[in-house]
Amino acid sequence: MQRITMSLDDDLAAELDAFMTASGAANRSEAIRDLVRRGLAQSGNTPPEARCFGVVSCVIDQSVRNLAARVPQSRLDRHDQTVASLSVPLDHRSSVEVAVMRGRVVDVNTYAETLFLERGVMHGSIGLIPVAEDEVRHVHNDGEPHSHTHIKVQSTF
Repeated sequence: MQRITMSLDDDLAAELDAFMTASGAANRSEAIRDLVRRGLAQSGNTPPEARCFGVVSCVIDQSVRNLAARVPQSRLDRHDQTVASLSVPLDHRSSVEVAVMRGRVVDVNTYAETLFLERGVMHGSIGLIPVAEDEVRHVHNDGEPHSHTHIKVQSTF
């Protein structure tokens, strides 16, 4: 870990302290690390081929023609990328849709942007979680050797 010294004007330091209190950060360093990670994740400099998990969320208007069927179908069409999904009714017409997707950044972003462009979709957002994937071959107990992927969450892309 590297130590970095920085100066903040009084107003910005007060805002940082308020963020610390609201977020539950133990100290200014922890709060700044969190803010830097968030800023870098939104900077647009994410390598398109990098592996990630993406949390895609939006509100859909269930009354828009076939939208309530097209959104789940879009996840089924990407069954190899879809980890989990959740639909939460908000009122008589709207629901929050959340999908956890995995794969390359470009693929997860493409899914999200395609969804957000649908008529009747509002408040779309995506959060990307960088991961490293290693394929390993080993044996469990007395079984046959097999390969599978081990995932490790990274702090940045």
